[in-house]
Amino acid sequence: MSLITKKGKYGRFLHNILTFIDFIILNGVYLLTCALNPSVAEWNMRIVWLLVNVAYIPSAVWFSSIHKVRTIQMDRVMVSSLRAVGVHALLFITLLYLMGIDSLPWRVFAEFYTTIVLLFLLWWTASHYVIKRYRRRDRNYCRVVIIGTGPTALRFYEEMLSDAGFGYNFHGFFDDSCPADFPYRNLYKGTLDDFEAYIVDHSIEEAYYTLSGEDEHKVRKIVRVCDSNMVDFRFVPQICRYLSRKFHLESMGQMPVMVTRNNPLDSVINSTLKRAFDIFVSGTFLLFSPLIFIPVAIAIKISSPGPVFFKQKRTGYRGKEFLCWKFRTMRVNDSADSKQATRDDPRKTKVGDFLRRTSIDELPQFINVFLGDMSVVGPRPHMLKHTEIYSGLIEKYMVRHIVKPGITGWAQVRGYRGVTEELWQMERRVEHDIWYIEHWTFFLDIKIMIRTVLNAVAGEENAY
Repeated sequence: MSLITKKGKYGRFLHNILTFIDFIILNGVYLLTCALNPSVAEWNMRIVWLLVNVAYIPSAVWFSSIHKVRTIQMDRVMVSSLRAVGVHALLFITLLYLMGIDSLPWRVFAEFYTTIVLLFLLWWTASHYVIKRYRRRDRNYCRVVIIGTGPTALRFYEEMLSDAGFGYNFHGFFDDSCPADFPYRNLYKGTLDDFEAYIVDHSIEEAYYTLSGEDEHKVRKIVRVCDSNMVDFRFVPQICRYLSRKFHLESMGQMPVMVTRNNPLDSVINSTLKRAFDIFVSGTFLLFSPLIFIPVAIAIKISSPGPVFFKQKRTGYRGKEFLCWKFRTMRVNDSADSKQATRDDPRKTKVGDFLRRTSIDELPQFINVFLGDMSVVGPRPHMLKHTEIYSGLIEKYMVRHIVKPGITGWAQVRGYRGVTEELWQMERRVEHDIWYIEHWTFFLDIKIMIRTVLNAVAGEENAY
């Protein structure tokens, strides 16, 4: 269901209006770029201006896609901005090459597209906010009904009610019968035989079908009525709450298949981008690491006898074991591979306590990142003993291993780091890890890295 199209009297125009404003912004930035660069007189301004707009036509689908998002998510807005501007830049440069125009300085390209990205970020975020505010005042809405009165219908209706900014004007439920315990009996409008007359009389725009898709007669009947009256038909599959998450659709021949575990890093492009970023960050850090490693190594050696580095087997990608590197923060002991550190752990040295509180002890894991065992961002790797214990206690525990473990992660920046004294703490950590896996974006990784640095500077309560 789109956020903007077909919502109320003027709804069908709103998407086009917003896309047209995108077009105006694009042209405005071009004129501004020309005004700020006196050398534009050397260009054939009219031809270049024409090519700017010709490049916009095929890339308009990427520009306008953000206007169809229901909720404001800065990660998605940023990705959409870069994707739309990237497509336009590729097309524009190609057209310039074909026209034999090669006199435009690269600095001008950088100014033009940097300004475009920043303005679209502001504009798209502001337009979403204004539209949702407008709809919460019961304006610019879409008239909808739900077919069915079962659990799926109830869940869908309650989700629809969760945010008036979605722009739904709900009219009622239709089913062959209404259960006596149905909590919204006042919204029950009649049987499936009453459906057509109602949608015609009340100008219904969308119908959501929540009954079983196995009843072919009912489905075909409702689809036929919707098609005859230009009402959009939406099929809501009957899925239990346990499988309530973001799906993506695949197919087996002509049969649709919904995949319940969404992993953006299954994409070759995404995984390549993440690995390239890991190599760049870890390689850059390791290049300058002697500035940190040498004084830390000296301090560790002075504090207690034993090696500088502590290497421990941990569970990695797809359950494979690997040696995780850390600075040694404890006196050499026999329980290092089975017992987590506590706040006043007597095994810690004074130097080790400082390294843990500042998270400096984790820095050698950039070696693991460079070697490919870990990523900069991902679920934290656990000791083998903990993997064995928690995989039997927490149902989705092993799901967190379908991506590489990380030096820092979503669970850590949300407060779930350090010792897990109670089962619920590990359950929350696993929930955050799975959320990260299913919602991964490059900008989410950047966000987690920034928050990790800020937390380290401010100090964390559970860093011990």
